Amino acid sequence: MKEWTFLTNHAHVLLAIAREPTARLRDVADAVGITERAAQAIVADLESAGYLQRQRVGRRNHYTVNPAGRFRHPAEADHRIGDLLDLFTDSRAT
Repeated sequence: MKEWTFLTNHAHVLLAIAREPTARLRDVADAVGITERAAQAIVADLESAGYLQRQRVGRRNHYTVNPAGRFRHPAEADHRIGDLLDLFTDSRAT
């Protein structure tokens, strides 16, 4: 049977970063089950689309997720990324 999931790797990377904004991309890749190079490409996609901002803090990066960003597919375009973050992270507690 072919394996599939409801969330894309882009969503998994975004959620991993939202959970741990100072995570190394190596750790994000391990958490998602992809290569570090794939994680780098996804982060670049998310940054260029305005879903993430990256700030260098010492030797690490600190990521900030834009919860106001909208889903890209027309069927979900009326929902914010923050809705996904609220569902899969503890962002409501902060």
